[in-house]
Amino acid sequence: MSLSIRNQLPGTVTGVTPGEAMATVRVRLTGGQDLTAAITREAADDLGLSAGAAVRALVKSTEVSLATGRTDGLSIRNRLPGTVTRLVLGDAMAAVHVTMEDTELTAVITKEAAEDLGLFVGSDVVALIKATEVALATA
Repeated sequence: MSLSIRNQLPGTVTGVTPGEAMATVRVRLTGGQDLTAAITREAADDLGLSAGAAVRALVKSTEVSLATGRTDGLSIRNRLPGTVTRLVLGDAMAAVHVTMEDTELTAVITKEAAEDLGLFVGSDVVALIKATEVALATA
């Protein structure tokens, strides 16, 4: 199956916390970063998720926010530090490619936001992703 989602990050489940309707799933990405996904409990059961399972974390590029400074005081669970390795500015939007260890992530943000952040190739950034915006697929 092919998907239009740009960010398909391979990793391994390190833990599953089931709740009544939702479950949180901790994933260690191949680059060593930790990611949390909040998915339905039914989906976690259907996928047979448990520690050691190989998965791909799927995140739409429009669901990735970027910060250039401190990220204290946020409820966003996933804060992945990296470096801008490619920046494509369009008339309205910008595609920002961020490398973290051996993993690459793409964020699509407004051109105005990219300019306000002063982004350039080589910028240090933190990619921010809400746990509810991470989908999981078994490998």
